[in-house]
Amino acid sequence: MAKKIIILNGSPRAKGNTSELIKAFTEGAENAGHTVICFDLQKMNIHPCLGCCKGGKDNIRPCVQKDDMDKIYPAYKKADIVVLASPLYYWTISGQLKCTFDRLFAVAECNNDLANPKKECALLMAAEGNDFEETVYWYEHLIKHLGWTDKGKVLCGGVFNIGDIAGNVKLAEAYNLGENI
Repeated sequence: MAKKIIILNGSPRAKGNTSELIKAFTEGAENAGHTVICFDLQKMNIHPCLGCCKGGKDNIRPCVQKDDMDKIYPAYKKADIVVLASPLYYWTISGQLKCTFDRLFAVAECNNDLANPKKECALLMAAEGNDFEETVYWYEHLIKHLGWTDKGKVLCGGVFNIGDIAGNVKLAEAYNLGENI
């Protein structure tokens, strides 16, 4: 059954190693008949969450802030699967991705019980090193508390410079994750 997938790309490098993982995943997913929309967060005007707890009054534009999150909210609500993609920054996800994910709370505010929509989720990550433990811990606790289902992780270490990922076996792993999701 075809699924709607959104990718939140938290990499500031437009053509970096994380982007290559995303390309491989997307190719696999689209070849399997899924629809994929990727949001390149570094190109978007997204403000940090204000912690005002005043969202949820408008299902179309759930946050009181008006910025490029208004492009993400409709796709997020319709998505079956949310893919979090980021380089490893100080042992966790990038600020761009964290900021965007924090803002998704406004969608939960649309519900009386503050419940987030149930989704499936995957993680794509590239890094210079191989210390993914902190991110995996964050990711697993995030999806546990949201009630989401983990569909897989592709964690590719040893790829710092743009292009280092070329020929890496993790690209095939990302493709296979997309194809079999």
